[in-house]
Amino acid sequence: MSNVLVLVDHTDGTVRKTTAELLTIARRLGEPVAVFIGDGAQAALPALGQYGATKVIALTNPELSQYLVAPKAEALQQVAAKIEPSAILISSNAEGKEIAARLAVKLESGLITDAVDVQEGPVTTQSVFAGNYSVKSKITKGTAIITVKPNAATPEAAETSPEVEEFDVTISDAAKTAKITDSKPRAATGRPELTEAAIIVSGGRGTGGDFAPVEAFADSLGAAVGASRAAVDSGWYPHAYQVGQTGKTVSPQLYVAAGISGAIQHRAGMQTSKTIVAINKDNEAPIFELVDFGVVGDLHKVLPTATQEVTNRKS
Repeated sequence: MSNVLVLVDHTDGTVRKTTAELLTIARRLGEPVAVFIGDGAQAALPALGQYGATKVIALTNPELSQYLVAPKAEALQQVAAKIEPSAILISSNAEGKEIAARLAVKLESGLITDAVDVQEGPVTTQSVFAGNYSVKSKITKGTAIITVKPNAATPEAAETSPEVEEFDVTISDAAKTAKITDSKPRAATGRPELTEAAIIVSGGRGTGGDFAPVEAFADSLGAAVGASRAAVDSGWYPHAYQVGQTGKTVSPQLYVAAGISGAIQHRAGMQTSKTIVAINKDNEAPIFELVDFGVVGDLHKVLPTATQEVTNRKS
C-alpha cells in the first residue's frame, strides 16, 4: 500500500483536530505517514497513533520555525523524495495553502486546494462559485497535493503504534529571505478556533453592535463566534472573526446566522455548512433561501430564549 504524507497541524506540540481529520482521510488512500515540524513529536505520538499514523517523521531543524513558509516547502520536498508518497495532505489554512503551492512547483505536481471531501483515487470534491457548484477533480500529474478544509471528515480512531524517525533537512539561502522577528499567541477566548469549530454562531448588522446575545448563545453550545463583513466594517467585532468571501471560509456541522441578511459575500464563506439556521426580522432576507431552518424574529429576543432553553436542557 502506498504512503500518504500528512503535514501535522499543531500548536506548540498539541495536535489539532484538523490533523485527526487528515489522518482519517489518508487511511482511505494508503498508509498515513505524519510529518511533524518542530519540537514535540514524541509527545504527539499518542494523538497521531490514535488516528492511524504508521510513522512520524520529525523535522527538528530550528530554521524551519525561524522563517516563513519557504523552508517548510523545501523540507517537505526532501521528505517526499525519500518516502515517494502517492499523495500529500495539508490543512487548508493560509500557511498550508502557501506551503502546498510552493511544494507543487518543486515537485512539478498537480495541486487541489480547499477540498471538502477526498475519496480513493484520490478524487476530491470542491465547493466553487460561492458554494453554488460542487466539482469532483483528480490530479493527473506527479504526486497528488491536496489541501483539505476543516470539518471535511469526521475523525475516526484507528489505533497504531508509530515511532518517531528524525529526518535532517537542509534549507537553501533562497528560502531564508523572510525571517520571523517576533510572534505572540492570540489572546485565548475559551471558544473553539473559528475555522475548525463544529458549531458557529455569527452576528451581523442586525446585532446593532451588541454581540452579547450571540456570544452567550455560542457559549451555551460550545461554539465559535463569527461575524459578517457589515459587523466587522462597523467595528463591532474583530476582523479575525469575519466569515465570508473576504474573510474566513468555514464548513461547520451547524451554522447559526443571527441578524445577517445573506449577501453573496457572506454566503461564499459558509454555504457548505452541513446545517444552517437563520434568525432575521426580515422574512424576505436572502439568507432564508439557503437555510435548513429559519426563525423570523428579533435576535435580541430569540437568542436569549434559545440560550436559556439550551442551559435548562444541559442541567
